[in-house]
Amino acid sequence: MRLAVISDIHGNLLALEAVLADIAERGVDATVNLGDCVTSPLWPRETFERLTTLDLPTVRGNHDRWIVEKSEADLSPAGRYARNVLTEAQRTRLHALPPTLEVTPDILAVHGTPTDDSTYLLEEAANGLLAPAPRATVAARLGGTARPGGVVLCGHSHRQALVQGPNGCIILNPGSVGCPVFADHPAAAGVEHRSPHARYAILTLRRGRWGAELLALDYDWYAAAQRALANGQPDWAAAMATGSIG
Repeated sequence: MRLAVISDIHGNLLALEAVLADIAERGVDATVNLGDCVTSPLWPRETFERLTTLDLPTVRGNHDRWIVEKSEADLSPAGRYARNVLTEAQRTRLHALPPTLEVTPDILAVHGTPTDDSTYLLEEAANGLLAPAPRATVAARLGGTARPGGVVLCGHSHRQALVQGPNGCIILNPGSVGCPVFADHPAAAGVEHRSPHARYAILTLRRGRWGAELLALDYDWYAAAQRALANGQPDWAAAMATGSIG
């Protein structure tokens, strides 16, 4: 079994197309999307429309939820931009996505944690940076939802990782397809330096054991940066072009 795992596209259509092309070349059985699909000053509506043609199993991310639930004043600039260019029906469809998804009996897909789409599963803030969370903290956040020897798929931190969790489960974060750093987040400038590559993962079951390929793809991130600049978001332009801001 080969499962492509994508997450945190954040409206970056160029990065999404690069990832989809790579997935097609590698040959997989299915693809799952872990949410935060469109929020950005890039191509929210175009990305939504492209994802609609794919009809992937998709988990709702916090930004997919906030685009309906938050007031205009409480949304980030990227959230306001995405809300304004999407139709009401498109926003409603994002909000209606499931908060968790059982991909197979052994694979649970979430955005943040099984109970909170705004909490990192594998990381925590430390001195202004994201650091690996203690094993006990990860276990508590899972709350017994991980099957022994199974897999938990998570996103939200935009930080690619594969770790062994409680009961011998595997926890996989594929990284962000289109947004190495969410530039509107107050702590974004303190996140460790990253790269602007489009990231995803392929989960593979061989001889009864899970493994994963963590992939980072080149694409025209300067075009994405120019799109952010054209929409008045220089911090996003820096994040697209370099993988960090500040």
